[in-house]
Amino acid sequence: MRSPEYVVLGAGLMGVGIASHFARHGHAVLLYDPDPQRLAEAPAVAGGILAELSAVGQFAAADRDAVLARLSVSGQLNDVARARLLIEAIPERLELKHALYEQLEGLIADDAVIASNTSGLPPDELAVRMTHPQRLLIAHFWNPPHLIPLVEIVPGSATEPRHLAAVQALLSGMALEAVVLDRAAPGFVGNRLQFAVLREALHIVHSGIASAEVVDQVMRASLGRRYAMVGPLEAADMTGLETVADIARHLLPELATDSGMMALVAQRLQQGHTGLRSGQGFYRWDEARRERIQQRRVHQLRFALKP
Repeated sequence: MRSPEYVVLGAGLMGVGIASHFARHGHAVLLYDPDPQRLAEAPAVAGGILAELSAVGQFAAADRDAVLARLSVSGQLNDVARARLLIEAIPERLELKHALYEQLEGLIADDAVIASNTSGLPPDELAVRMTHPQRLLIAHFWNPPHLIPLVEIVPGSATEPRHLAAVQALLSGMALEAVVLDRAAPGFVGNRLQFAVLREALHIVHSGIASAEVVDQVMRASLGRRYAMVGPLEAADMTGLETVADIARHLLPELATDSGMMALVAQRLQQGHTGLRSGQGFYRWDEARRERIQQRRVHQLRFALKP
């Protein structure tokens, strides 16, 4: 098999989603995974993504076969040898990634780029055993990549700036909002913001201020809508920085800074309530709840992705 220029390593949900996005935007892409079952399921998963987009008017169903034809699969690592960009989306275990990179560096060109989709592992830890660490960067896609356009591109200390610029230009040309961070930090930007909000949400419930249902409703009906239009710093400017400073003086000392609220999560885990997969977490995940979430997702797909 002749390797396409672009390769996605790992045929889990994120890997198939990323590969489908490349194929949908006209690029031939190879999806590699050593698990034959995952490879066998990949076309159906990709077809489901296209069907979901088609159902909300964001994809022409007549193009389905052409898109899927641009997505090939392989369980042979040698088939990636000619790739120029390899997006790694394998499980978040450092030893697995190190072993894969070692194999890749024996196959691919010295200036081919490896972009990890890790959501939190530091780039310098990923590159520590690499012969060419200057080729390694992070391209953190958000799940699901056909709905959430953000990609955080994060450099390691040895990453060549030209690789950052090239990956940003490529992804930006595929209707993605690809941003380059100035430096790496735990959680990058998106997860730092997400967990800061989650920490305060848990604190509110833990402190008896409001229920989980009320916290989520407040978020969806206020900040969720606002932040789809402007970011927190834009919102601060619009509010007026004098007002922001006045509120901050009395509010910031009251916000959670410890981890005591995580007892709420620990209690549920002890009961075997892990969330959606177990059917119970902060909520009971019955069919009615799943349907409500799906309808919200359909709404987002239909309106948020309009060009």
